[in-house]
Amino acid sequence: MSVGTGALVSTIPGVIARLQAIDGALPRKGGVPIFNRLYLQVTLAVDSASAGTEFENRPFLDRLDVIFAGLYFDAETTIDSGGSCPVVWRPLGEARSDAREPIQFALAGMAAHINHDLPIAVVATSEELGLAPEKTDEALAMWSLVGARDVAWAHAKLLWDMRHAGPLREAYLDTLACTTELAARAMLV
Repeated sequence: MSVGTGALVSTIPGVIARLQAIDGALPRKGGVPIFNRLYLQVTLAVDSASAGTEFENRPFLDRLDVIFAGLYFDAETTIDSGGSCPVVWRPLGEARSDAREPIQFALAGMAAHINHDLPIAVVATSEELGLAPEKTDEALAMWSLVGARDVAWAHAKLLWDMRHAGPLREAYLDTLACTTELAARAMLV
């Protein structure tokens, strides 16, 4: 599985700039625009809060943020181009109805990003930096839903343990994508 490149965004300020560019290009209503604005606000808040703070493993957290955002950017690009986006992002990409409340779009996007993309980003960052993943609230702090963070961490641990298991890992990722898609669709009912 390829990990999000986000069109080669490599820094948190780059993530913020890309989120702002997406925000300026999207319509004001619909699933992706509402989630993008939420993601931008969360990223700005985390960047501001962390400016004067020394995290335990700042290089890991910075790289995690970039890889994590890259997964969303890759999905947004395919949605925007009309391409086949990752299954977990389809409910949000298809959701354009004014009959839904903005919170439904925000929660559906968070389901895709936290439940599916975060564990993938944790493992990819760990592999890239040659580290075994260690649970840290700092790494998951930008998403404050404790239960969702715990589930994402459990998925990251399983993916780490299966990193050399080829077909088994791919089957697990497919199952994770499908169950996450169902959760996101349920939030949009």
